[in-house]
Amino acid sequence: MNKFLFSILFLATSCNTGNLKVIADLPIDLNEVSGLTVDQKNNVFWMINDSGNKSILYGLDKNGTIIREIFIHAKNRDWEDLTTDIYGNIYIGDFGNNDNDSKELAILKIAKDSLNNKTIIPERISFTYPEQKKFPPKKSKRHFDCESFFFYKDSLYLFTKSRVSKKKGQTNLYQLPSKKGQYKAKLLSSFNTCEESECWVTSADINKEGNKMALLTESNVFIFSDFKDNDFFNGYVTKYNFNFNSQKESVFFKNDSTLYIADEYLGIHGGNLYEFSLNVKSKN
Repeated sequence: MNKFLFSILFLATSCNTGNLKVIADLPIDLNEVSGLTVDQKNNVFWMINDSGNKSILYGLDKNGTIIREIFIHAKNRDWEDLTTDIYGNIYIGDFGNNDNDSKELAILKIAKDSLNNKTIIPERISFTYPEQKKFPPKKSKRHFDCESFFFYKDSLYLFTKSRVSKKKGQTNLYQLPSKKGQYKAKLLSSFNTCEESECWVTSADINKEGNKMALLTESNVFIFSDFKDNDFFNGYVTKYNFNFNSQKESVFFKNDSTLYIADEYLGIHGGNLYEFSLNVKSKN
């Protein structure tokens, strides 16, 4: 049964997305969407799937129709997020690390000038976490999974996903150069979202002006503001709760008051591109 027919059968339950406004039903090719970035000048929504899927960068229009497919000459080991720099280059975060045992963590850089090609050989930004000494480390030290990053002032900023049962909401902020090479990620700071698995950070973004940051989880989104430089966790934070449960994987600032969010298709619900409105601000 295809996704369209299945959606009709479950119309009564799948249409109630609460405070998330559906703007497009994603195609079945992106039922495990894990990353989203937007070329707002050309109205192209770039998306990827996570591990086990094809090494393809998909371009969609605002209706969710695939208009571009670019084959990336690199294994989709565990692609988990997308970001774009100020020059229009796209970065694929191949840094998913559920078991904390990978020695192949990387970010794939796609040059803007190559986005009209059907196939692309990306530049590779390889990295390690200097705090990790064993692969895998003890269960109490498994803070080296990652699903989230963005570009800011010529650097890439990564937000880890904790696999420690007593610290599920901890995310560690790391910094990397945005050019080809082998690096040790620089640990900057940490933040705790909550104590539940639904508070794992699954995507991140920063607005065009560089003064608001979003951290996405399955159940909410955290908006940080009034921080200085790259001290993102030092300032104001507002927590927005979603009243629609789904596996939310991607976030992007449409503007300062609206986010784009994408989630995986789980058979009954999800598999959509949403808009989410930001209206409230409060001090942490």
